[in-house]
Amino acid sequence: MVNSSQAARQILEGLNENQREAVETIDGPLLILAGPGSGKTRVITQRIAYLVRVVGVSPYRIGAVTFTNKAAREMRARLTPSLGPAAEHVTAKTFHTFCAQVLRQEGESIGVKRDFVIYDDSDQMSLMKRVMKELELDPKRFAPRAILSAISSAKSQLLGFEGLSYKSGSYFEEIVVRAYEHYEGLLQKSSALDFDDLLLKTYQLFDRVPESAKKYQERYVHFMVDEFQDTNVAQYAIAKQVAYAYSNICVVGDPDQSIYTWRNADIRNILSFQDDYPQAKVIALEENYRSTQTILDAAKSLIAANTQRVDKDLWTQNGEGVPIVVSEGYNEGEEAQFVVKEIQSLTRGRNPSYKLGDVAVMYRVNAQSRALEESCLRYGMPYQVVGGLKFYQRQEVKDVTAYLRLIANSDDDVSLERVINTPTRGIGQRTVDELTRLARNADMSMFSAISSLAQGAPQESVTDNNMRNPFPARSLRALTDFHDLIRSLQAEREKSDLLEIIDSILERTGYQSYLMDQSDRGEERLENIQEFKASARDFLMFGRDEALTAFLESVSLVADVDSMEDRADAITLITLHQAKGLEFPVVFMVGMEEGLLPHVRSLDDPAQLEEERRLCYVGVTRARERLYLCRSFRRGFRGGSEPSVPSRFLLDIPAKLITAPVQNQPKSKTIKSAAWTPGARRARNFSGNSENASSNGDRSERPARPDAATTAMPHFSTGDKVKHKTFGEGIVVECKPSHEDFEVTVAFKDGAGVKRLMQGFAKLEKVE
Repeated sequence: MVNSSQAARQILEGLNENQREAVETIDGPLLILAGPGSGKTRVITQRIAYLVRVVGVSPYRIGAVTFTNKAAREMRARLTPSLGPAAEHVTAKTFHTFCAQVLRQEGESIGVKRDFVIYDDSDQMSLMKRVMKELELDPKRFAPRAILSAISSAKSQLLGFEGLSYKSGSYFEEIVVRAYEHYEGLLQKSSALDFDDLLLKTYQLFDRVPESAKKYQERYVHFMVDEFQDTNVAQYAIAKQVAYAYSNICVVGDPDQSIYTWRNADIRNILSFQDDYPQAKVIALEENYRSTQTILDAAKSLIAANTQRVDKDLWTQNGEGVPIVVSEGYNEGEEAQFVVKEIQSLTRGRNPSYKLGDVAVMYRVNAQSRALEESCLRYGMPYQVVGGLKFYQRQEVKDVTAYLRLIANSDDDVSLERVINTPTRGIGQRTVDELTRLARNADMSMFSAISSLAQGAPQESVTDNNMRNPFPARSLRALTDFHDLIRSLQAEREKSDLLEIIDSILERTGYQSYLMDQSDRGEERLENIQEFKASARDFLMFGRDEALTAFLESVSLVADVDSMEDRADAITLITLHQAKGLEFPVVFMVGMEEGLLPHVRSLDDPAQLEEERRLCYVGVTRARERLYLCRSFRRGFRGGSEPSVPSRFLLDIPAKLITAPVQNQPKSKTIKSAAWTPGARRARNFSGNSENASSNGDRSERPARPDAATTAMPHFSTGDKVKHKTFGEGIVVECKPSHEDFEVTVAFKDGAGVKRLMQGFAKLEKVE
């Protein structure tokens, strides 16, 4: 039997001073500022182990929430060796999974049914298209995605459509309120919640039903939030509600890694935590266990330009490491070719330095993967793309999932519309449209409307005053057969396990034959169904009734990175956003250009520009040993090819940390650039700050001095808004003298891209 002092020694062994302090601080609010690679997951799990084994807190009374299933699984895996079976009693879940569990147990008190389904992104889009059709809104004028985004933003700020209506001012905002109200009505009719509802409804439950809130407040003596910089208003509000009774709230995060504003994350949560909890203790984890000092020095220099941050020092005992390689290619094809050839040199030979699985290639937008994939295929390099077509979004998987969701909740209109005629059973679009109209008029779900028709009750509940039963006998029979099929599958749920239910769906709906009849991809799609069944096997430990609900919940809440494989035989292609939380021995960051990183949409917004810098910082700090920063002189854009200029972020990295690539670029296309030479860096940077000119006497590195004719023309500064008669408005990226003129590089909006223009011809006008 291990006593508490022995347990404390075991738990604290190997921790540095700050980590140990974070583990031993158990009373009151605690803010842990955890730099990248500083061992924050270890600190969280060791802190939980310390609370249980040393302090004597019941594991049942400890809660820890994070943002991805992968992180939650890692947390549980690390707890098991220290706590044994007791680890199962610790709540270690994603925020959304935690809220879904709360709502299934307590949600009926605010009108949320226990069997609710969770609509994922594609389901929400299907529902919004129906909203717009029923409200007669033109999708060309009001993009469904833009309206959904506005609704998501409102929900993340705890605003229902009533609250949003008070804030609406523009015509678009009024349209959003109308769509929001109708969207909510359809969700309720389908007994469905979207991702944001899981948070909003949980907050409303705790706010409106004190006895429910008290149950969780008394249970969780200690509540921890990982990746706190990524929380939105709703998540932080829920955390404060849960921690209200004891105030033992521990939040872990890093403002420098806040990169999800577009998902409504609010960096102010972590920056203002001490305002909400004045008595909070703050501990910074600054020792890095991941990267070399060279990589950390580059990261520190990069992020130092931001203002919305808490300053901290990053250091390591890993040694200096090798310099950062900055590569320049003529276009994205040459950039990709360099990446692949460099990976080959690192991973091949008699004694290779790395395996393919040690390498990740990161980029700002998904479209950049095309050139990389083509180059991998050309040179026979295995790769995996994270964030391509998600497994659970494949057509056949979505179809079977829709049947399962109808079995669990027949009021789910989105799932019903997906499979009511899949496989074909004689129910055409006209019949579906008429069924939708009847259900809407009767204020019921589509399946309920079919039930009324199937029972031979064409009353006002399913018809209007002008038309009693609008369906011909053949259509009515097809609808009735579909109704009976779903009812029989629901009855089978009571006597069959989850795998048997899936088999029944495949056989009784005819879906398996339907797949096999597709000679081109039928076998491959059936293999995907078998993989889907394999993922369901993990849920057989639940009871028959709970297994289906738990499985569907996990399918809805899965993220791109959750399905990423740890493959030793393939490189990883991944966006910078998806790479958050990961690490690799070798990292290539491609597309280091103005308009791409930072993205063109951020150039006229200081707050967005700071987030782009944080995104670059996240990418740099994913690398353990080697970091490559790559750019091209021309970049394909919407079918064209535009000249590009180096990212301003490259100029934030000290020249002493950088080297050129060992491989020679093709001489016919390589363009010599002084973008990263010490003289060029001293002469100018992309932030618009003038520094002393080069002192090494090299005139080629000094900016040319304009003559009288040049100075008579308007001169622009980086960040100025300008207007061109053809390309419209844009942001000045660079302005430099060129003979008797100025060469102005402008990132234009609305798809025009980045242009280099001579002011004498372009006649750019400054926009105030």
